[in-house]
Amino acid sequence: MSQRYARSEELLERALRTIPLGSQTFSKSKTQYPHGVSPYFVTRGKGGHVWDADGNEYVDFISSLAAVTLGHGDPDVQAAVVGQLEDGVIFSLPHPLEMEVAERLVAMVPCAEKVRFGKNGSDATSGAVRIARAFTGRDHVAVCGYHGWQDWYIGATARNRGVPQAVRDLTHTFPFNDLPALETLLASHPGGFAAVMMEPMNVGDPKPGYLQAVKELAHRHGALLIFDETITGFRFANGGAQALFGVTPDLATFGKGIANGYPLAAVAGRADVMAEMEEVFFSFTMGGETLSLAAAKATLDKLVREPVTATLAARGQEALDRTAALIAANDLGDVLSVSGHPSWGFLNMRDAGGYSAFEIKTLFLQEVFARGVLTLGTHNLCYAHGPADIDRLITVYGEVFPILADAIRNRGLKQMLKCEPLQPLFRVR
Repeated sequence: MSQRYARSEELLERALRTIPLGSQTFSKSKTQYPHGVSPYFVTRGKGGHVWDADGNEYVDFISSLAAVTLGHGDPDVQAAVVGQLEDGVIFSLPHPLEMEVAERLVAMVPCAEKVRFGKNGSDATSGAVRIARAFTGRDHVAVCGYHGWQDWYIGATARNRGVPQAVRDLTHTFPFNDLPALETLLASHPGGFAAVMMEPMNVGDPKPGYLQAVKELAHRHGALLIFDETITGFRFANGGAQALFGVTPDLATFGKGIANGYPLAAVAGRADVMAEMEEVFFSFTMGGETLSLAAAKATLDKLVREPVTATLAARGQEALDRTAALIAANDLGDVLSVSGHPSWGFLNMRDAGGYSAFEIKTLFLQEVFARGVLTLGTHNLCYAHGPADIDRLITVYGEVFPILADAIRNRGLKQMLKCEPLQPLFRVR
């Protein structure tokens, strides 16, 4: 047992007795973290930092899978939640916060004319697909990106166990930035597609004109365009990626950063399409839960009041630029690269020197965790990250990148590992 992570490993062993994978979230589970060199439980967070069960402090560049945009324990959000707690959490009738938050979304998001709330991004994407099917009278859906755990989407991935074949047959994937591939796909089922659902950006930038061309192509085939902005919303710009890129979809889905990590999601879009929600059943006991709505109201107001997204972009761009310089300085261009929006930047790893990307990533994680940086290969910025946090990230990379270079060039990677390498995983993107 690792001394640094002794308590985490004890808790993991205990959790596995009652919880499959030891976590409620696949991306937080033991599948992602090499055993013996990783923390498994976080007990506290403040600003851009977290502390694990053993008391080790980290600069947190996972930011709760990009759900925390302002920072852990943001004072404005906390005050709003504590104030609402005095009045109650859930009621027998709607609370005015429901309309107050909906009004803010309509004011901020280009496509938003009407809004409905759920609790997870999967609620929102599934609701959007259901109303698109109702609106068009069609069944097939084209998808690009990750859209949650529900049958309609996950059936089209390698994690399709338990999803009926009949459901799987209705969802079709297409590659990002490849318009001819989408055109071929839509033509393969004439009059059959209800929607094109996509993340407007994740690892790579959309080519100039690509998103607008997707919209035109979807409409030409009678399908709705849905942007899954679960991550990009309130991170790329106050109005989401649709505002940043100037392309307005018919529907959009939001989650994660909408309430700085409190459980809330939303479907927003054209009034005529959203009118289907009056007949389509999309209903949650906790959909109007007021603590999350109070958190969302405070979060959205802070986004308008302060330069949150501009700060995320500036800090993130510095992280990407300085990381790229270190990659070049260590002659690791054949192994590592950077991409993505600055607020959600990616450190990409490739097979190299006879080692798999998973083996290289294992050594990377082993070394960055030991130096107090929490990342899985992305830079998920939050507003609380300051210049010192970016400096710390680059200092750690400055120590770890030479270790990777030496391990690959001198064929010593496996000897440097203090654990078993990660196994090939289900990739959400």
